[in-house]
Amino acid sequence: MRQAGRIVAEVLATMREMGRPGVSTAELDAVAEDIITRQQAIPAFKGYPHNGQNDFPASICASINEEIVHGIPSPHRILKDGDIISIDVGAIYEGFHGDAAITLLIGKTDKETQRLLEATEGALMAGIAQAREHNHLWNVIRAIQSHAERSGFNVLREYQGHGIGRHMHEKPDVPNFLGPRGRRPKNYPLESGMTIALEPMVVAGDWRTRVLDDGWTVVTADGNRSAHFEHTIAITNGEPEILTRL
Repeated sequence: MRQAGRIVAEVLATMREMGRPGVSTAELDAVAEDIITRQQAIPAFKGYPHNGQNDFPASICASINEEIVHGIPSPHRILKDGDIISIDVGAIYEGFHGDAAITLLIGKTDKETQRLLEATEGALMAGIAQAREHNHLWNVIRAIQSHAERSGFNVLREYQGHGIGRHMHEKPDVPNFLGPRGRRPKNYPLESGMTIALEPMVVAGDWRTRVLDDGWTVVTADGNRSAHFEHTIAITNGEPEILTRL
């Protein structure tokens, strides 16, 4: 999983370098796939099933502005000055998965958008700081939600992080919203050796979403912008280990 995570981190580092006005999301996808396959790994997203049909057609998810997750790359989707783009990527190395995401500012943008990205990445790091042996899942979720809401934004309630290992999505589910008592997720104890993908998705407006006609792309229902950051981490008997960071 460390090797899978390193490959994912390398892809995202290259995406940071490439993310500028005039670049198409299809170009980003082609470069990402090349990096993954040259290292004897498999793009985890390409061909990922969706209710038994409409498999995901690309190696990255490229979600622009009000798109939250699962945006499909296209040569017709050209980045413009002032855009933001979430790039989510997964790789499988010798049967084990790595999964991470970043949101990039393209060119110059406004201070509120910058603050949205900072709040989202801060929420991720707040969650990671709580991902310690003998802590519980609720501590992680509460830290993510609290950080985002203190910054004046909302966390998405309909999509979430997840356990990860031999499969992309494993137990436990890791929501970014704790919810009212009686409707909260199971409060798993965190144990050394667990590997989870934390991925706060934070929106500037209402948390409600809808899915576009392509069956994949999730957008904010009110059209406000969204940011998304993710790391795959390992719980240890000390500091959590971030597997998707170079």
